[in-house]
Amino acid sequence: MEWIAAFKESKKPLLVILLFILGTFIFSLQTGVLPISISEIGTTLRGEGTPQHELILFQLRLPRMIIALLIGAGLAVSGAILQGLSRNSLADPGILGINAGAGLAVVLCIFLFKGNEALGIFQSPFMLPLFAFCGALTVAILIYTFSWKDGVDPGRLLLIGIGFNALCGALLIIVQLKMDPRDFQEATIWLTGSIWGTQWRYVYALLPWIVVLLPFAFFKAKTLNLLQISDPIPYSLGMNVEFERRLLLSLAAALAGACVAVGGGISFLGLLAPHIARRLTGPNYYSLLPASALIGMLILLLADMIGKNILAPADIPIGIVISIVGAPYLIYMLLNRRGSGFKT
Repeated sequence: MEWIAAFKESKKPLLVILLFILGTFIFSLQTGVLPISISEIGTTLRGEGTPQHELILFQLRLPRMIIALLIGAGLAVSGAILQGLSRNSLADPGILGINAGAGLAVVLCIFLFKGNEALGIFQSPFMLPLFAFCGALTVAILIYTFSWKDGVDPGRLLLIGIGFNALCGALLIIVQLKMDPRDFQEATIWLTGSIWGTQWRYVYALLPWIVVLLPFAFFKAKTLNLLQISDPIPYSLGMNVEFERRLLLSLAAALAGACVAVGGGISFLGLLAPHIARRLTGPNYYSLLPASALIGMLILLLADMIGKNILAPADIPIGIVISIVGAPYLIYMLLNRRGSGFKT
């Protein structure tokens, strides 16, 4: 019943966002170094296109755009969960160091196992999300532990998260300096947030994480709503508050880690999408989580389209495009905050 009521209240903005996603997806399919018209796209999708159009659509653009949609949804929902857990409007997997922890785990995996045929399986696209999850979860647990003092203080959580973000960044540089120069360059580009050169195997590697974890996150909407009020009330309703917090923290880390494994360290998306969603649908997590996922998909799809076209044939990493928008928005939020609590 809660889901039905939430959909009735927010169906108009959700449908508008869906239309924008569809329009952006179609337009992005047409644009690039080699433009393709809508009629040529239709012909190619029917299996009657030229080999060149089939290569561009099926092997280059479609996997890249689907990856952008999956990562956008995963990082946006991860950010919404972290904001709900901490009651802090500045919480974001990139700002708090969770993305950096995931990136550090992946780079370590590549550094340790590259060139070793016996251990080559650990560099498989299907294994990297697991390593990224372990790295993200480790950092999330450390942040949560150090932030705890008779409860999680929002200001302390943010500052400790920034500290761990800097620590993981420093460790990443140390590991990269020990890498082969070519691997160093590739890792640097990937860590800025990049989905260029993706293939269908990366889609298949990320898809199970998103398909399983997103519905579970939506299922936890009621829990997130209850966690927005003072702890005695959830306790009085029989909720094991600390267990739910740990579970949701693991869920946010799993979503962010899997996305970082494929798309690199894309910051600010988990900050932007939930805030825009909250303005459109309100603070109710029954509508906030789906709206955040859709807005994250739209933002990343737009950023990818801009990144691959604005300086074509050069390709701007998608994380840089997001940061150009996200950094000023973060400054604006900091300048307009009142206190350290959650602000809608």
